[in-house]
Amino acid sequence: MIPARFRTITLALAAPLALAACATSAPGPVEVTRFVSPDAVLGGTTLFVESAPGSAGDSLQLAPYKAAVARELEKLGYREQGREGAQRTAQVRLERFVRESNGNRSPVSVGVGGGTGSYGSGVGVGVGVNLGGGSREQVTTQVSVTLRELANGNVLWEGRAQFDAPAGSDAAEAETNAAIVADALFREFPGTNGETVLVEIN
Repeated sequence: MIPARFRTITLALAAPLALAACATSAPGPVEVTRFVSPDAVLGGTTLFVESAPGSAGDSLQLAPYKAAVARELEKLGYREQGREGAQRTAQVRLERFVRESNGNRSPVSVGVGGGTGSYGSGVGVGVGVNLGGGSREQVTTQVSVTLRELANGNVLWEGRAQFDAPAGSDAAEAETNAAIVADALFREFPGTNGETVLVEIN
């Protein structure tokens, strides 16, 4: 059941909402894009949540996001195990930066770059639309999660999320931020292949 504080709408219908948000310093919404392999069988198996390749140096920053992803996947019937006993992996990639009122960006810490799987490359999150808005600095969080078969590395599902929150707000703090982004990313899992939606926060 979808909590009352969340509402999911397609991006195509959300333009007036996004413009209105630019006049305030309120958080959100979370922009989510998901890609689903046509023959993927999802849920009800064991998995290991890990940092995406190339992100080992940011383990402390990634930790709350990996934990939040694990909690959401457990709600969907996955059972977390060590890598050696898991059938699938959930690879988490993160970038966070401060978006200043003049449009400049500065890192919250060193972000993790690179692609995220094989579905919809170059499409989705990171389009440069400031959904949080306002005159205050915004902390922008970009997270992607890729579910793979451990045996052969095949990508089954990929989700990407972008979330803007006012710098210094509770929603910008790592633990709360991670919970918000993970909840939105797995809302109505697995989602429609290639569709971008906005998950609102009230």
